[in-house]
Amino acid sequence: MSGAPGPVRIEGREKVTGSARYAAEHTPPGTAYAWPVPATVALGRVLSVDAEEAMAEPGALAVLTHENAPRLKDVDDRTLLVLQNDRVPHRGWYVALTVAETPEAARAMAAAVRVAYAPEEHDAVLTTDHPRLFVPEVVNAGLPACRERGDFDGAYERAAVRVDATYTLSGLHNHPMEPHASTARWEDGRLFAHDSCQGTTAVRETLAALFGLDGERITVVAEHVGGGFGCKGTPRPQIVLAAMAARHTGRPVKAVLPRAQLAAVVGHRPPLVQRLRLGAGEDGVIAALAHEVTTHTSTVREFVEQAAAPSRAMYVSPNSRTTHRVAALDVPSPSWMRAPGEASGMFALECAMDELAGAAGVDPVELRVRNDTATEPDSGKPYSSRHLVECLREGARRFGWDARDPRPRSRAEGRLLIGSGVASSLYPVFLMPSTAEAQVTGAGRYLVRVNATDIGTGARTILTQIAAEALGVAPDLVTVRIGSTELPAAWLAGGSAGTGSWGWAVHKACSTLNGMIDERGGTLPPDGLTATADTKDDIASDPPHAKAAFGAQFAEVAVDTDTGEVRVRRLLGVFAAGRILNARTGRSQFIGAMTMGMGMALMEGSTMDARFGDFAERDFASYHVPTCADARGIEAHWIDEHDPWLNPMGSKGIGEIGIVGTAAAIANAVHHATGVRVRDLPVLPEKLLAGLEQAR
Repeated sequence: MSGAPGPVRIEGREKVTGSARYAAEHTPPGTAYAWPVPATVALGRVLSVDAEEAMAEPGALAVLTHENAPRLKDVDDRTLLVLQNDRVPHRGWYVALTVAETPEAARAMAAAVRVAYAPEEHDAVLTTDHPRLFVPEVVNAGLPACRERGDFDGAYERAAVRVDATYTLSGLHNHPMEPHASTARWEDGRLFAHDSCQGTTAVRETLAALFGLDGERITVVAEHVGGGFGCKGTPRPQIVLAAMAARHTGRPVKAVLPRAQLAAVVGHRPPLVQRLRLGAGEDGVIAALAHEVTTHTSTVREFVEQAAAPSRAMYVSPNSRTTHRVAALDVPSPSWMRAPGEASGMFALECAMDELAGAAGVDPVELRVRNDTATEPDSGKPYSSRHLVECLREGARRFGWDARDPRPRSRAEGRLLIGSGVASSLYPVFLMPSTAEAQVTGAGRYLVRVNATDIGTGARTILTQIAAEALGVAPDLVTVRIGSTELPAAWLAGGSAGTGSWGWAVHKACSTLNGMIDERGGTLPPDGLTATADTKDDIASDPPHAKAAFGAQFAEVAVDTDTGEVRVRRLLGVFAAGRILNARTGRSQFIGAMTMGMGMALMEGSTMDARFGDFAERDFASYHVPTCADARGIEAHWIDEHDPWLNPMGSKGIGEIGIVGTAAAIANAVHHATGVRVRDLPVLPEKLLAGLEQAR
């Protein structure tokens, strides 16, 4: 069921020996270094920038401000329009950029820049009755903000069992190990850049629009990327600043954003308030479901996480209401964070399902089985494959769920209370048009070119496997080139769409090449043969099936009744995600996502400081993520699925499904252990202690 180990990563040796080169490790001759200067007011405008002291620093080259920086064209993503005017829309917005011979000198220059402001009254606190709340036209992924089916109010009032609960989530930040970094240089009117990003095609298109260039005059390379989790999904300010500084100084410029600045400039999962109402019969079958979301965006760029969207697809719900309201506040701009919408929305839904199971007296696994559906409730389309029930059953078997006493506080080990919880997972299947090229040489070796991006997921390895399988040759005869706009254009690494989208194009190019070889009776011309492929006409705009990956996640926790500390003893996930193409890298993705879900449940959180209008946590000392000591006993398994409606490989995305249900499974396990229901993430000790005291 979980497959043979699978090939090892092609670039593994390069990474562990340090020879893999990341964006900040490309240093052309004459490279200068840039350091951004963030605004220290939450709202207002810049009155003046005094750079005299900064320019007196040894090695100083330039200070860019809104008065002398190169002018940019307008683009939709206004977070990239840096140093274009005197407005400060939020604290941390860049108001200057220093450039020097060394990074140390650039940092010293930044500290010496003196900025005078005209501050204005700001508003950075989200409330459910905020006067600036509005209903957006669409939310992330282009989904409608509100949907309603049937008569929710009537069905809810008539329901024998009802749950009405509000769940809150603080802001979260992606914090990949590799900070955002870019190295840019101009030569004869052409722009060359190495950028830490999730897709160089998107970066090139945006830079072309910003600088008014033909895209053919821009080359962007992302050879290796040290994680992204969404915050590198589209261009971020460092690539624009590096290109502006390189144009201004006439030298290559490297810009590496300090981690302390990332919270304000590269996106975050926005804080959310989610009200869930479930009405069901005495058997627990849902008759009415409402999921109402309140969140924030910035005044710079509207981004609304689609947290209510999973409730449109997950369970039986003949009478349904899903809404999003958002307030544009004077805060940093939110953006994508791993499984945006699904991770946060499913936390609320799956905790509400746990509460419904308790109210109806139905086992939490059985409740989910009873509410399974073969069709997507909102669209009415049948799922191309949906093996949620099999995941729940198999996970319960592996976890030993049947031995669980359903009563809260029923198991103790000294001062530790032990509990277990379950949650379901869902993540949509996204397939995006991509192009690829396959070539065979006279020596019988194959070269595949596609502008995919490996953000640590093993893209090179899996694409080599796909190509070798389509060609019918050994993988060691295939070389895959990725990570540059000099290659055929492809979709970015996001939305768990990479392998499905790139792999389809690679498979198509390799299959075409095989046909060309067969037409020649296997005889190759001296210079070989080349085949190209484009999948834009292969991906249906309105497919007949709904497509998604599903999973079931189980957690066992131990809660210290004296301190309120929660330790996760076991995490087990069983997933239905089409064909798993490489068991080794696939399991790594599942386990990594579940580990991130553990962080979401127990420790990750960014605190909005209302006085300053920015997030307080700025490093790994204050923004806590799981370490190896925390991530113990994590298992990932999967159901073998055959789904002919996906792509030639039969694969679904797996990068995000693992995070989706983890936080809810842990929160539900904490409730089972203690009898205390914490509806506000993360589940910190102080949120448990009062309830634990009452239960003594």
